[in-house]
Amino acid sequence: MMNLLESAEFSENTPSKKDLLRVGRTDIAVVCLKEGQAIPPHPEPYTVAFVVLAGEGAITAGSSVHQERPMDLVSVGRGEDRGIIARTQMILLGIRGL
Repeated sequence: MMNLLESAEFSENTPSKKDLLRVGRTDIAVVCLKEGQAIPPHPEPYTVAFVVLAGEGAITAGSSVHQERPMDLVSVGRGEDRGIIARTQMILLGIRGL
């Protein structure tokens, strides 16, 4: 049992990711960004789903950019660009499938 919001750890200089759990071929992590921090769009060789737990920002999924807020879900396919820009301090759950 863990509280996802209490698992959040922020860095002053860069977005942070904290791995929480591996279940089979799925990795689960908490991703934290302070206001204005960004992860530039880039492709990865795996699928991912982001659940916004707190805050607001934009998430790139392939060729689309989605404006997100708490409890929104965005999925990104294998090989597609993914990126995040935090409009406010954000906490996301990242669920990565290999």
